[in-house]
Amino acid sequence: MTVHDHDGVSHHGPDHDPDTDPNPERSEAATPRHRLDHGHGHDHGHGAMRAGERHKGRLFLAFCILAVFMVVELVAGFVTGSLALLSDAGHMVTDVAGLGMALAAIQLAGRGSARSNRTFGLYRLEILAALANAVLLFGVAGYVLVEAVRRFGDAPDIQSTPLLVVAVLGLLANLVAFWLLREGSKESINVEGAYLEVLADTVGSVGVIVGALVIRATGWMWVDPVIGVAIGLWVVPRTWRLASRALRILIQAAPEGLDMDQLHRSLATLEDVVDVHDLHAWTLTSDMEVVSAHLMVRNDADAHAVLDQARHLLQRDFDIDHATLQVEPEDHTGCADVTW
Repeated sequence: MTVHDHDGVSHHGPDHDPDTDPNPERSEAATPRHRLDHGHGHDHGHGAMRAGERHKGRLFLAFCILAVFMVVELVAGFVTGSLALLSDAGHMVTDVAGLGMALAAIQLAGRGSARSNRTFGLYRLEILAALANAVLLFGVAGYVLVEAVRRFGDAPDIQSTPLLVVAVLGLLANLVAFWLLREGSKESINVEGAYLEVLADTVGSVGVIVGALVIRATGWMWVDPVIGVAIGLWVVPRTWRLASRALRILIQAAPEGLDMDQLHRSLATLEDVVDVHDLHAWTLTSDMEVVSAHLMVRNDADAHAVLDQARHLLQRDFDIDHATLQVEPEDHTGCADVTW
């Protein structure tokens, strides 16, 4: 006796009658987002929009604002010769590239489930975009640190007035993008990657403004590479955190904050459950945690009732809506044959 429970796939148990299906010729794989009701209270709908999808409009607006200003800042950085401004412009380039990747990942993730061989769609593209953003940030930080060391011994003259004007305009553009992405960064790791890009650039703009004011007042040209180093060092730990979270998802580790021992104990205490094994939990993309498990029950247990209890427990206590649960009688054998 086996009962599977996961979004878009039907349940096969002793009480299942395929003749009652109002549309028996429908391909289940081709309709993953439809609600399937089999008479025992199981809802497999996808009513909620993904975290990344919810904030796509704001992400696009931030992308447009920063793309326009990126050109201005790059030109100004080469004209003034300021490393701090070039550092800030470098972050702006990664901002635009990062936001572009984030947008593309969200768009493709929403369309990828149309192919039956992509059983989880293309949701992982959002995580790959977040990791790519982290790599870009590491690259810019490394370049700025190396260039700063080179300039300490031979600091070039810096044109402070255009530097100050461009830095102030850059700060305004970044503050708008910062505001647009702040809410989404709390829900989507993909949007968080773009948000960290903008946050780093916002701090960079503040640093450039401070540097321009100091150079204008004192003529100390060495302040410029110091500001560049400070920006680079500020970015590194935040980038490391983003990369670590993305890698954690890609290696399919249990979601952060989920106590697997507690999850096992909770499932094991369900009525008629005598054993829980092959328990796995992972994150597909932001806001999409997945669990799979084998629940061994007494031979005379109602499999549907156990399944409903397990799903309710996962939703109520662990905020997990997508689960694949195999319910098997206690005299079932064969699971031990799988050694990995």
